Amino acid sequence: MTGTIALLNGPNLNLLGVRKPEVYGRATLADVEQLCRDEAARHGLGIEAVQSNHEGALIDAVHELRATAVGFVVNAGAFTHTSVALRDALETIEGPLIEVHISNVHAREAFRHHSYLSPIASGIIVGCGIQGYAFAVARIAELTGA
Repeated sequence: MTGTIALLNGPNLNLLGVRKPEVYGRATLADVEQLCRDEAARHGLGIEAVQSNHEGALIDAVHELRATAVGFVVNAGAFTHTSVALRDALETIEGPLIEVHISNVHAREAFRHHSYLSPIASGIIVGCGIQGYAFAVARIAELTGA
């Protein structure tokens, strides 16, 4: 393995497959994590997955993983639209940051149209279902030369 990609999932993503399946699909968070591990392995990379419903725990994970991760795939859930603190933590990472949203947030409620993360992201993937995570892992591999 040539490195690890940090996979961060925010609030309510532990309920994937159960919460609003008409919006988010029936795949579970475990399915997302396995999809990312499989894609990362194709590029000789590993995945360090963290999910939390607590903003501070996600910030702590960024602080911990920023020293070792070659890049970050982040679906911050609702924190995307509210957390300056998470944005500030992610701004300290060295490698690429890919922001992922399972649904097309731009076709949903107006409050979901703004992201604090987008201005610091290397790329943004929205509306591609969980496949967007695999796209994000592949993009980080491309950007880092893995």
